Amino acid sequence: MASKRDYIVIRVTAQSKYDSFYNEQTKGKRTQSDYQALGMAPTEEEYISDSMKAKLLAFKANRSKIRYANTYRLESHNKFQDYLVREKAQAILTNKLQQAKYDGVSSPSLCASVSEEILKAVKELDFDRYKYVVSVLIVEKAGQAINVASRWVWDVQRDTWVSAKCETETFIALALVMACYYE
Repeated sequence: MASKRDYIVIRVTAQSKYDSFYNEQTKGKRTQSDYQALGMAPTEEEYISDSMKAKLLAFKANRSKIRYANTYRLESHNKFQDYLVREKAQAILTNKLQQAKYDGVSSPSLCASVSEEILKAVKELDFDRYKYVVSVLIVEKAGQAINVASRWVWDVQRDTWVSAKCETETFIALALVMACYYE
């Protein structure tokens, strides 16, 4: 069972500033505590040793984080550069899919792995204040037309998108990377 020295209780009252001032003024002058003089039981606070007080102060210092005011900055320092993302996405598509054949069963997992790899590569470019959505679509070539549509709440000045395409003998792969500005 833990002893009373293992417990730390912080007393927060309206008179806490007065109590700390009183304790500093009378430090070393009292031989018995206020509780013993009044015939009351001591609280947990009485049992805090100097080392425990130091640990408590260090704990309080670590918990108090520095808070900064809002910058109200509406642009990123490292803006999204679509040509870099297009090159990365195109390179990943051609490397992963150049020798592949279309298979309706394995295509969803292939799309997921390619989109994760593109997302990882885009995040490594470290554009400031952007959230990304990567969508990869693999469609079998069968002489059909394809229309791909997306709907977004879009900020025309700050949000952007990039597409990359890889075409083989059996399928067409399309990668869309949407970069949405996030404050």
